[in-house]
Amino acid sequence: MARNKLNKKSKFLSLILRHKPDLVNITLDKKGYAPVKDILESLSLTALELDEIVETDEKGRYSYNDDKTKIRANQGHSIDVEMDFKEDIPPDVLFHGTATKSLDNIYKRGIMKMGRQYVHLSKDYDTAVKVGKRHGNPIVLKIDTKSMHNDGILFYISENGIWLTEHVPPKYITIAKAD
Repeated sequence: MARNKLNKKSKFLSLILRHKPDLVNITLDKKGYAPVKDILESLSLTALELDEIVETDEKGRYSYNDDKTKIRANQGHSIDVEMDFKEDIPPDVLFHGTATKSLDNIYKRGIMKMGRQYVHLSKDYDTAVKVGKRHGNPIVLKIDTKSMHNDGILFYISENGIWLTEHVPPKYITIAKAD
């Protein structure tokens, strides 16, 4: 399948697995998995095409269960699923990409999870820039995760290396500078 068409199918798969499974009458189990056979039918994909989406997705958005009969998104859900993320000690600093239009609200309330289950934080500045561009004129925020962790705030890591937390209070946030 042409790469562009496969990218569109991947984005639609993300929408279904993270936000709107009922759009194509898919049922997710409590862990966020959908039957592969239902996904193949709903998205008019072959098993090889779905494998290619999973294997080549640059963000590692998807994973199969052990016998590849089910698939799920690794994080970013706005629907209630139990992901069993591993609690972990974060690096001293992580980054969050957003739009400059959001800064006033972030300075007042911190970084909120909004419609998602967690706030997403990146290990590197460049990834945060890409995320910020999706929301408008990008700005990257530097998060003092060492202090957050020392203050008892919990962090989790997803299967594809995205750091997650419930909320980032304003006192831990500064504007990041490109290196």
